Amino acid sequence: MSFRILVVEDEESIAEVLSEALRRQGYRVLWARDGDEALDKALSALPDLIILDVMLPKMDGWEVCRRIREDRNGKEIPVIMLTARRDERDAVAGLEAGADDYVRKPFSIPELMARVRSRLKRHQSAEASSSRVSIMGDLSVEEGGETLVRGEPLDLSPTEQRLLEVLIKGQGRLVTKEEVLAKVWGHLGGDSRTVDVHVFRLRKKLSEARAGVTVRTVRGRGYRMTEG
Repeated sequence: MSFRILVVEDEESIAEVLSEALRRQGYRVLWARDGDEALDKALSALPDLIILDVMLPKMDGWEVCRRIREDRNGKEIPVIMLTARRDERDAVAGLEAGADDYVRKPFSIPELMARVRSRLKRHQSAEASSSRVSIMGDLSVEEGGETLVRGEPLDLSPTEQRLLEVLIKGQGRLVTKEEVLAKVWGHLGGDSRTVDVHVFRLRKKLSEARAGVTVRTVRGRGYRMTEG
């Protein structure tokens, strides 16, 4: 299967390097030069993955990502954000907008290709996964499927769903940040802030839904799913 990747980058030289690297991996590449074009191509072509720059003409990458996530057809598309800005708050803003991962510029092409492969593999595995259900509190989590709270669907991003699956399988045991990075993002090591942001968002959604469970942070070690 030849995956389609949408590259959203206004600097032509960077877009060409990225596109060539992706084609060498066997991917088909679409290119958008600004935020408006990115949103249009993302929701009309429905690519298998989007590499999205933050600083774009017409509409920034954060807003593009938010709008993609608000559309029912774009909700499941994996998004990797690129940022040249060094402020950690910018990376956090991208994750909070719904991105699955982020990479800072200047980036290593081999590392970015590894992240693309990992994200596509996990997205494909989730779609093909057999349906095993874990129950805790008022929560029913179907592996590779959806999460229900008292029978009603809980609105989670693909990454939040996978994170919840990993945590709930622990059934109260400590799950380290390294374990989460490996199982959810496919990283052996990496920026644990990515995990922190997604855990925060997941914890907030569980609380708002009164799911009867929460994610406890064990400082410096990891996370534990508990009832209450």
